[in-house]
Amino acid sequence: MRSFRWVDGERTIVFGRGALADAVETLGGPGYTLLTTARALETAPEVAASAGEAHIVSPGHVDQLAAEMLQHVRGDRIVALGGGRVVDVAKAIVAAQAGGAAPSGGVPRAMAVPTTLSGAELTRIHRHAAGVDESTPRVRPAVVIVDPALAASQPRAELAASSLNALGHAVEAPCVTNANPVATLAAHEAARLLFAGWVGDEPDRDLLALGSLLAGYALDNSALALHHVLAQTLVRVAGVGHGAANAAILPHTIGALAWRFPSEIDALNAAVGEDIVEVALRIRAYAGAGRLAELGVDPAVLPDCAEAAAARPQLRLTPPAADRDEILALYESAL
Repeated sequence: MRSFRWVDGERTIVFGRGALADAVETLGGPGYTLLTTARALETAPEVAASAGEAHIVSPGHVDQLAAEMLQHVRGDRIVALGGGRVVDVAKAIVAAQAGGAAPSGGVPRAMAVPTTLSGAELTRIHRHAAGVDESTPRVRPAVVIVDPALAASQPRAELAASSLNALGHAVEAPCVTNANPVATLAAHEAARLLFAGWVGDEPDRDLLALGSLLAGYALDNSALALHHVLAQTLVRVAGVGHGAANAAILPHTIGALAWRFPSEIDALNAAVGEDIVEVALRIRAYAGAGRLAELGVDPAVLPDCAEAAAARPQLRLTPPAADRDEILALYESAL
C-alpha cells in the first residue's frame, strides 16, 4: 500500500509502513513530552528513548486522568503514543493549557502515534480535563503518524473490536445533521476498507489502518451522535471496554440510524457492497465476545445507562433525538 504525507490545514498526517522509523524526526526531533502505556513503550522503543520526559497514562476516565496529570506535564510538544485514551488525555491537557488552566509557559501542541484503530488521533473530539469549562476550545493533534505495523498491532480479537469502533465512525458520519459530501465519501471508503481488511484468512492490517484513518477523518468533519453516545455510556457507566462496547452495540445502532436516515445507510451498503449490519456482525465474530451479557454487563445497570445516555445533547444530531425508552430497548437488544 502506498505511503503518503498529508498536510491538512494545521496538521500533518504521515501514513505508511516504516513511518515509525522516522517518527522522531517527524515529531520535531528529540525532547518532547511523552504520554504512553507500558504496552506502547515496548512497541516503539525509539520514540520512548527520544522523549525528554515520559508519563504512563493509567486506566481510567479521560477527564479525571487529564486533570491529575495537568500539573505534571511540561513541554512544547505533548506526544501520545498509545490508544484512544492516551491520545484523548494528551488532547485534553493541551486544550486545558491553551485555556489558561495550566502553569505559565508556552502552549504545547498535541501529537499522536496511535497503537490502535481508535481514530482519536484524527479528531478534536475529547472530554475536557475535570474542572475545565466546556466552552474551552478542543484540539486535535498537529502531527499524526500512522504506521500500520503499530496502529493495527493489536491481537486479533482486540483488533476486531477496534475495527468496529472505526466502523462506527464511518457509519455515523454520513447520518448526522451536519454531514458533508467530503466526510461522507471518506466514510464510505473507510467502511469498504474496514470490511476488506477482514475478508482474508488473516486481517489485512494495512487496510484496517487506512480505513480507521479515513473513518476518524470523517468523524472529525461531522460529529459523534447516537451510536457513539450509547457506546461511550456503556464504557463510563457499565465499565465495558471501549472497543468491546462499540462491537456490542453497533449492529443495533445501525438499525436505529437506518430508519432515521434510510438513504444514507443504503448508500453505505452500496459503497461496501454488503449490508453494513452483516459486515459488523462478521467482524464481531472475530472479537470473541459480542453481546453485552458475554462482556459481563449486569442487566440491572442498563436503565442507568439509558438515563445517562438520554441526557447527552449530541443525540440531537441524529433526529429525532433518541429518548430513554428507545435507548433502553437498544441496550436490551444488545444484551
